[in-house]
Amino acid sequence: MPLFVLQPLLRHIVTTVARKHPDLFERLGDSQKKRFLIDPRGLPLVLLLQPDGTAPRLQAFNRHRLPPSDVRISGSFPTLLRMIDGQTDSDALFFSRELTISGDTEASVALRNALDDLDTTLAEDVVSCFGPLARPVRVVLDAVSGRNGK
Repeated sequence: MPLFVLQPLLRHIVTTVARKHPDLFERLGDSQKKRFLIDPRGLPLVLLLQPDGTAPRLQAFNRHRLPPSDVRISGSFPTLLRMIDGQTDSDALFFSRELTISGDTEASVALRNALDDLDTTLAEDVVSCFGPLARPVRVVLDAVSGRNGK
């Protein structure tokens, strides 16, 4: 699938999350201006998150043409899903080597703390972006992440 097809969906996801959770971006402080490369190992793409509260961006890039970034967070797709769904402690993932973090440590800790402080999971917000397809998307994500569903 060409990556340009994903860009509008990713834009919708990040603006929805920013609208629902402006405090998430505020908690990042100076790290709002950082570029977080999210690397789902085994997939042909990476995601670049720029969590600027006023103009957040989430873009897909070909794995062979990595954009500049300040932080790189790598893990299998199921591991990354479990992390944003709040199913697994990111510290435990890091120390078990299921998750690899490199680059600006302060920014990665700020992101982790901001995610931990949420009273909901980002996965639900992402799924809600799919409108009438939200339920089937949730079933697929639950299956991929190894979760039994709700």
